[in-house]
Amino acid sequence: MAVPKKRTSKSRKNIRRANWKAQARVEAQKALAKAKVILKSLDKTESTPQE
Repeated sequence: MAVPKKRTSKSRKNIRRANWKAQARVEAQKALAKAKVILKSLDKTESTPQE
């Protein structure tokens, strides 16, 4: 028969949430860095005259 699991404590929930948010923050910073590199490379290709 199915038995409900024990309730997760507030502190454990907060630790997990903080960890998830920290990982999301790191990934967002990586994405921004990639976007900046791409924009800079596009800017350089547009400014160079093509023959």
